[in-house]
Amino acid sequence: MIIKILHIVIYVLGGVLVFISLLPLIRNDFWTFRVFEFPRFQKWVINLILLIAAFILFPSDAYFSFGFIILLIANQVYLSYQIYPYLPFAEKQIDSVSMDTKPTIKLLIANVFQENREWQKLTDMVQGEQADVVLLLETNKWWKDKCVDTFGNEYAFQVLEDRENTYGMLLFSKFELKNTQIHYWIKEEIPSIETDILLDNRLIKLYAIHPEPPVPSENPKSTERDAEILLVGQKTKADQMPTIVAGDLNDVAWSYTSELFLKISGLLDPRRGRGLFSSFHAKHALARWPLDHVFCSGHFRLQKMKRMGDIGSDHFPILLQLHLAKTDDDSDELEVSKEERELSREKIENGKD
Repeated sequence: MIIKILHIVIYVLGGVLVFISLLPLIRNDFWTFRVFEFPRFQKWVINLILLIAAFILFPSDAYFSFGFIILLIANQVYLSYQIYPYLPFAEKQIDSVSMDTKPTIKLLIANVFQENREWQKLTDMVQGEQADVVLLLETNKWWKDKCVDTFGNEYAFQVLEDRENTYGMLLFSKFELKNTQIHYWIKEEIPSIETDILLDNRLIKLYAIHPEPPVPSENPKSTERDAEILLVGQKTKADQMPTIVAGDLNDVAWSYTSELFLKISGLLDPRRGRGLFSSFHAKHALARWPLDHVFCSGHFRLQKMKRMGDIGSDHFPILLQLHLAKTDDDSDELEVSKEERELSREKIENGKD
């Protein structure tokens, strides 16, 4: 009796898992399709457990059981293919260089969680790491005042766009900022920052973005999020200069939109070949995926990338140190097709409507 119940449980869980693994292949913007892109590694682990259990418990002479095991194997291969680029032994998109290679720029990106009051943890981290550029998200006036009072004097150049709607954004830089603009790419209440950073007499373009997530409490569709991400991707390709795009994209690194963004922008993902660096949810170890990103052009080489510790937020900060090379290495850019360019334009237009 117990064995039969276990069989039913494995069948049900396996069927549901295969279904939600394939569901994101439907290019629908509704959140129920998009949200299942997030837990890819978790699906891989659960599928493996179910596969092992099926091998142990299912009778070897039952055709249905054999077919179900084949289905789980196929799903395991599919999920493995999806996560492989982010494993430490996969090919890197951005080459590594030694820490003493100059010039360098050190960035700290953190979604502080607006209601979080453990500001001292963030302050200690900022002062301990001495990052050249600090980007803080979900910052309201309370957070702006705390940051400016505690470490603001260490950063001569600041862009302070605090909001009370969880889309505030603070940028602190030790390097000179030029041509700074505040954009509202898709929605009037969601700001983004575009600025040039002067590093070693060269200008680096920085885009800081924080589009809204496709969740029922905020927006039931990913249309606006995808449009903002892809619109910035189009602009970075047109810039043709050293470029960094950073922020909480409310999208995982392996999603269809993120990959389309890399193709459209020509930017590279330092995670590839190094690990997941899952930054959200900081409070739930079993439900964690990479939402906070730093993408950069082929002008950069990676010196250091690290997921930082707890600051009381639901996100972990991400620390990145990059070397600005003399030449642009575009050999690892993802190829983009004519159909994908058209799809990107269509998604942007849909998000603006």
